[in-house]
Amino acid sequence: MVSEHSAQTDDEPTVLALKILVAGGFGVGKTTLVGAVSEIRPLRTEELLSQAGQSVDDTDGVDQKVATTVAMDFGRITIRSGLSLYLFGTPGQDRFWFLWDELAQGALGAVVLADTRRLEDCFPAVDYFEHRRIPFVVAVNCFAGARSYGAHDVCRALDLDPGTPVVLCDARDRDSGKEVLIRLVEYAGRMHTARLLDSVG
Repeated sequence: MVSEHSAQTDDEPTVLALKILVAGGFGVGKTTLVGAVSEIRPLRTEELLSQAGQSVDDTDGVDQKVATTVAMDFGRITIRSGLSLYLFGTPGQDRFWFLWDELAQGALGAVVLADTRRLEDCFPAVDYFEHRRIPFVVAVNCFAGARSYGAHDVCRALDLDPGTPVVLCDARDRDSGKEVLIRLVEYAGRMHTARLLDSVG
């Protein structure tokens, strides 16, 4: 969790900035989500896909994808007065996973984007956050033409811990993405409060 207290007058509210990760498999819509909700021009570290990477980048189901994130995406959204979220989109390919530990430091929680056509691609992200006890929500990006599944079906397929939220979203839509982020902040807040109470109980 990251908080910012800049030089303020007595009339100005305290500004709280929370760090959120956006993770998931290759081509699931992480860059799209960060770009859709960010109120600033998002920082992107994308490179064009090349023939050399065809053997390691599985584009089955995402044939139109021409670029990929190689470090991170970054954006910012103000949820309400005094509360901003800093969004860090992680690279999806396993050869870039060494960056995840750096990006995860100080994070309040994470959004794990899922594509029901390639649901297994989000397993590594789910395992990563579960093992590090970082609260997360699974956001199912509803792609056109993909078979529709309910939140309960996705929860069972991913064998999620009880209570882990699963929400349906459209990563291209700002309001839909904002709802996912609000759900995450609420869930992560409950989880961190419960752990704090356990530690002093």
